[in-house]
Amino acid sequence: MQRGRWSFIDWRVVGAVAGQAFAEDEPKCALVHSDGQRRQYQWSGFHLTLYKDSAESYWYNLVGKQPSLFVICTARDGHEMAPLMVSAKYDEAAAFMETGTKVFATPMPPEVYRWLEDYVLHNYEPQEPKKRRRRKWGVEHDQS
Repeated sequence: MQRGRWSFIDWRVVGAVAGQAFAEDEPKCALVHSDGQRRQYQWSGFHLTLYKDSAESYWYNLVGKQPSLFVICTARDGHEMAPLMVSAKYDEAAAFMETGTKVFATPMPPEVYRWLEDYVLHNYEPQEPKKRRRRKWGVEHDQS
């Protein structure tokens, strides 16, 4: 991207595609488009692993305004970005952002949404909110 005399690299995640056609043993990168100004890459081989203790985080993602996958990226070769992992957990994405790691949200593909929804339905039971009781702090102080 160029603004005035300055140019800088602008990274974006365009989308996520799910399916066995993209299942690799390890992540791979392929250049799919280059026009001199922009380059687009397709990364494959990332696996989304679900954990029972994260079911609440998945649930919040599913009921949110835009269910998303989070692509966590790191600097590579000192200056380039590369995906490190893909997650469906809000809290994991937030933890990486707090450390200054680049995290990109992209809409969740429908087949991932259905798979995650099924997982949450079988592994998460929302807890009934508990009302906190206020302590009567005035009574404690009056007895001195």
